[in-house]
Amino acid sequence: MKSLSLYFLLLVSVAALPLHASASQEARLREFTSSRRGSVSSTDTFRVRNIADRVAGSLSAGSSVSDQSSMKAADKITALPGQPEGVDFDQYGGYVTVDEENGRALFYYLVESPSGASEKPLVLCLNGGPGCSSLGFGAMQELGPFRVAEDNKTLSRNINAWNNVANVIFLESPAGVGFSYSNTSSDYDLSGDERTADDAYVFLVKWLERFPEYKDRAFYISGESFAGHYVPELAATILLHNTYNNRTIVNLQGLKVGNPYLDEKRNIQGAIDFVWTHEVISDEVYANVTKNCDFGKWDGNVAGTACSGAWDAFDGGQIDYYDIYAPVCIHAPNGARYPSGYLPGYDPCSVYPTWAYLNDPAVQSAFHARTTKWSSCKNLHWKDAPMSMLPTVKWLIESKLPVWIFSGDFDSVCSLPATRYSIQDLGLPVTTPWRPWTAKEEVGGYVQQYAGGFTFLSVRGAGHLVPSFQPERALVMLSSFLNGMLPPYTQE
Repeated sequence: MKSLSLYFLLLVSVAALPLHASASQEARLREFTSSRRGSVSSTDTFRVRNIADRVAGSLSAGSSVSDQSSMKAADKITALPGQPEGVDFDQYGGYVTVDEENGRALFYYLVESPSGASEKPLVLCLNGGPGCSSLGFGAMQELGPFRVAEDNKTLSRNINAWNNVANVIFLESPAGVGFSYSNTSSDYDLSGDERTADDAYVFLVKWLERFPEYKDRAFYISGESFAGHYVPELAATILLHNTYNNRTIVNLQGLKVGNPYLDEKRNIQGAIDFVWTHEVISDEVYANVTKNCDFGKWDGNVAGTACSGAWDAFDGGQIDYYDIYAPVCIHAPNGARYPSGYLPGYDPCSVYPTWAYLNDPAVQSAFHARTTKWSSCKNLHWKDAPMSMLPTVKWLIESKLPVWIFSGDFDSVCSLPATRYSIQDLGLPVTTPWRPWTAKEEVGGYVQQYAGGFTFLSVRGAGHLVPSFQPERALVMLSSFLNGMLPPYTQE
């Protein structure tokens, strides 16, 4: 018996980059889904259990106000190597220890807003994998204030950075990812959804002691891909801690997740339907797959030979399954790398200068990171994850927390059809019917709202990493989310 995820995700492996093939969120998600055949414990739903017992020890090891003030001062980044002139916002980088006994510490990078930072909300950004870097992807290639140039040394400004409208914190999570670490090496073999949520919660509570000006500030969580697990799980942990302590410890006001990995069955169904409706596979292959891969009796496993054999005729060629219409990174025989085509604002080869920049010792020192061999993703041995996040999402909606789910419509890995199928399973009544929304006088995507304020949006012309492919539209969407309003629709 083999997982259907393995068959489909092996098929998309042809798009991986040669040098950093294991260092993409797509590759980590592929490895995770195939690992469900072995060590990953798949449960029906995420549960926050033994709240006080599991985190009390870490939270009790607090520091004095003066200690926290000195830590904050030490975390302030004077300047990053190669940053342009005229940077008009404060930056901080450093560690928060989340497990004193084992020496487990998470690295963060905070970029405050250039104007009105003291009034703007705080947004925590998490990338997926599991095991991929929010600094390397989110901050440096998607929605952060800087991009790394081809010389591996120079930074340029991202005019659509999210810190235009919020103070943004990028968290390297869990331990072992990016600059985050543990002094106990066996910790890396105990990674999973439950401990990731616990550690992120401990991080937040202790970080707010270091930055007390944010304690009462509106706080939001955003993420993408496998953060479809991270974000709802952390939100549930926060709400239950607030209830348990009968006070607001973290002032959570909403969450949003892009192209999320929410439900394994629906993700695979959506991916198959996406590649067929976008002419990546033939009618004959699609008919053979749907005939031999029984989704109706889905339990995480399917009979191997007929289902896997149905894929044998498939050859998608060298396309980017994160965005099937985007250029790919070409590796020339002389060692040069360049995009196969032009997409404004997007560079499919950006992983290489980002990797070189974050491995520069001067850069690591400026970030206040430990000197280490930084990598985009870490191959962690994941121990627990629900098959579906839908029960948790539904509980968050019932708890009256604003939940936004959005999908770039060119992504086949966590596709828009997959998200639609998952939302249908929530069974929520529609309150605002499907309509266009506008960004810069053109359709940015489509939006529909449901009972409880749950909101689903598409982002037109975007792939898996929405802020990389459509930065303006992503910023419009974020601004609307923070303002508690649907994105605007300007009709001619």
